[in-house]
Amino acid sequence: MSFSLHRGSAPLLVSMPHVGTEIPAELRDRYVERALQVEDTDWHLARLYAWARDIGASVLQPRYSRYVIDLNRPPDDAPMYPGASNTELCPTRFFTGDPLYREGREPDTAERAHRRATYWQPYHDALAGELERIKAQHGFALLWDGHSIRSRIPWLFEGELPGLNIGTANDVSADETITRAVANAARRHPEFTHVANGRFKGGYITRHYGRPAQDVHAVQLEMCQKLYMQEEAPFAYDEEKAATVIPVVREMLLAALVTAEAIHAR
Repeated sequence: MSFSLHRGSAPLLVSMPHVGTEIPAELRDRYVERALQVEDTDWHLARLYAWARDIGASVLQPRYSRYVIDLNRPPDDAPMYPGASNTELCPTRFFTGDPLYREGREPDTAERAHRRATYWQPYHDALAGELERIKAQHGFALLWDGHSIRSRIPWLFEGELPGLNIGTANDVSADETITRAVANAARRHPEFTHVANGRFKGGYITRHYGRPAQDVHAVQLEMCQKLYMQEEAPFAYDEEKAATVIPVVREMLLAALVTAEAIHAR
């Protein structure tokens, strides 16, 4: 199985599409040695969101690294952020812009199609199916797409990111009151910088599945890794930092959930 799905009891699905760390044995010799350390992983997010199951959330996470396939990119590989540096459906570069593959070993068209069918499609079938199940049971669904990233990556963006980056595709993927509620929750903690629909407005998952008119709201949270871990190898989890930011993330997610419940109670 290329993913794990925990089915919960709440109208909430937490997706973490970039937490996978495995590279299949048959692909490993195609990558440069550095790639096998999967440095661009959304490290430790499953641990950071462990509490989500306690509030009844369904939780979906992959087994394989984003270096194999990026589950948060569209199947046609269209750029998510035109005019900016983008990683592909089957990434060929590190976040630093350096090549992931040995010369001449990049995936060709047939290999990309194989990976899409083998790894991408099952994750999205599970995601879509779980949202349908939740919506059928509760009348609506909230999708929270959890991500993390190094705070400074010049190839992808200038300067330093805010600590908490809320994305709802400029209020297209979720009711605007949900965006506002999540941002207000972050604002109550000025020790953490935040922005709504800034550099990261939500990737394919948020934009594709967030359909407020069809009673599905989707929010992406891209958080800087420095808030809970060491951003450089060995990418160690920092218990003290994590203990400070986890309650803030929880408050933001619950603000989204309570607001969604209020919208659909009308």
